[in-house]
Amino acid sequence: MRDAVRSDAVTPLIGIFDMFSASVAARHYDGLFVSGFGFAASHYGLPDIGFIAWPDIVDFVQRLRLAFPRHHLLVDIDDGYADPEVACHVVGHLEAIGASGVILEDQGRPRRCGHVDGKRILPLGEYLEKLRMVLETRRDLVVVARTDATDEGEILRRAEALAATDADVILVDGVRSAAWIRKVKAVAGGKPLLFNQIAGGKSPRFSLGDLTELGVDAAIYSTPCLFAAQSAMEEALTRLTEDDGRLPEDSIGVADCLDLLERNISRHHDH
Repeated sequence: MRDAVRSDAVTPLIGIFDMFSASVAARHYDGLFVSGFGFAASHYGLPDIGFIAWPDIVDFVQRLRLAFPRHHLLVDIDDGYADPEVACHVVGHLEAIGASGVILEDQGRPRRCGHVDGKRILPLGEYLEKLRMVLETRRDLVVVARTDATDEGEILRRAEALAATDADVILVDGVRSAAWIRKVKAVAGGKPLLFNQIAGGKSPRFSLGDLTELGVDAAIYSTPCLFAAQSAMEEALTRLTEDDGRLPEDSIGVADCLDLLERNISRHHDH
């Protein structure tokens, strides 16, 4: 993934929320993003405000890697689950089971999705110490340093500080304009930039071509699968009700679904 991020093209990573959504996304993209928003919704049925337990994420990533041995797997580990020692322990686990990279944010608890109001950030020195410990723990894992600062001066101060570390990539979450991407790029010292897009979020909707022109190196799409699933299920169940419980003839059936799932069996992978 490090090579992909440093290539000339923007590297897209698609947010997935369970094994089934990953199965669909993997047919279209080489990069998968384990979204905290999506995982909290799918695994717990709860909003992304700090409920995730790290063993659940590790278990999920282990199953992903077995099913998708050649895809990039970027994992959102929120604030490292609060404690720096826990953050390092989780990073060790994730690297051992084959994760490609992690995103570590500078939020304090209670945390929030990066595109909603009410975020609290740690003192910069406290976050940099946690980041330093994580960077010393990883061997080859890509580490994305993320700031959730919203004050314009603080965004640039933190972006510059993150660029001075050994983090591989910088993410300013919830950035609100192309102009601000350029400002961050100017203080990043050549460090690759990651951009996060989420429907209904704070950031503009940019194409990959737009992001290339802005000098962005990778893009995560946190929720396209989750939101599409919600929309499709609402539509399907509304239709089922309107048709007096009669299943439609024009939907995906058993054979289509099994064809998708059988691709994930290990013996079917090329070795």
